[in-house]
Amino acid sequence: MDQKWPQEIWLVRHGQSAGNVARDAAEAAAGLLIDIAERDVDVPLSELGVRQSQALSSWFAALPPDGQPNVVLHSPYVRAAETANILMQRLNRDELLAVHADERLREKEFGILDRLTVRGIAEKYPELHEQRHHVGKFYFRPPGGESWCDVILRLRSVLDTMTREYPRERVLIVAHQVIVNCFRYLIERMDEATILEQDRAGDVPNCSVTSYAFDPTLGKRGKLAVRLVNFVAPLEATGTPVTVAKDQPTAAKA
Repeated sequence: MDQKWPQEIWLVRHGQSAGNVARDAAEAAAGLLIDIAERDVDVPLSELGVRQSQALSSWFAALPPDGQPNVVLHSPYVRAAETANILMQRLNRDELLAVHADERLREKEFGILDRLTVRGIAEKYPELHEQRHHVGKFYFRPPGGESWCDVILRLRSVLDTMTREYPRERVLIVAHQVIVNCFRYLIERMDEATILEQDRAGDVPNCSVTSYAFDPTLGKRGKLAVRLVNFVAPLEATGTPVTVAKDQPTAAKA
């Protein structure tokens, strides 16, 4: 049988970032603006984020040699690139077929709402705040930014790349919360209501793993089957705190 899919895909959200910490502080203080100077693309891991990445790297290193990732694709954002580099430190680099920073895996773009808290959006852009609630995050596109649908469109081309260049390979993707959720929408063939229900159920933890393995018995030509969803046991096993800090404003959950 001609297999188009990778043998396994791991989706990993980056470790806790300095931006996650700053957002939590701003929300707790009922502030309007997240106090961080860097561009979103330049925000690094926090000290805890490094520890989370190291804990997860040990888990990947403990997999059988023929079961470890041999292709690594990651967002070019610093926090994701740092996470990917830490994960790769424990892998057999001689076995890696490809390592690429792919701009299609970047964080969802927030446009003029960037760095604003929920309260900040409501006070500075009340009409957008209302529209965001009315339309919902799946279709709402802030000026200069993206909707989830926009993110899904670019991820469709990532899947095309994987089926063209990495069939039967073992692909690790390190990116962001929205990227993980939008990949789930595509791979698991969800609709808007289903993925938003998953999103409401809880945020994607930092350095959690969602994975799929190719199952030749599914369908006519085989499909990817879910193996893990938001898996954080590698962190828990090492006593590393699990964090679920948000990357974006929390309003308009539905």
